[in-house]
Amino acid sequence: MGGWLWWLIPAVVVGGGWVSENVRSALKTRHKRKLELLKFAERQQLALDAANRPPEPVCGCTHHLAKHDKDGKCHEVVEAPTAWDAERKPLQYEPRPCTCQQYIGPEPLATVFAPEITDLR
Repeated sequence: MGGWLWWLIPAVVVGGGWVSENVRSALKTRHKRKLELLKFAERQQLALDAANRPPEPVCGCTHHLAKHDKDGKCHEVVEAPTAWDAERKPLQYEPRPCTCQQYIGPEPLATVFAPEITDLR
């Protein structure tokens, strides 16, 4: 009985280390996959939210529709460069009216209320 017991102790110690290393590796891989799935779900939800949001009414001059009058002329003041250095980088700016000629952004759709049909007979 004493002979095989001396072989059993090193086998349990070595085998236990191998098993614990494999379990640790499997748990680490599972954790990485869970994080990847969570990131994918978050990106998917952000994409769905962006798809359901109407387009912002922003003109090519980067100003909102509210800054344009009914004719489309922009009434926003912008910083325009007035002096440049030798490398053609602006040195001074001064406020000027936006040179946008007409609003070219998306036209907002009118909101329509339609009651739900409840009786389908």
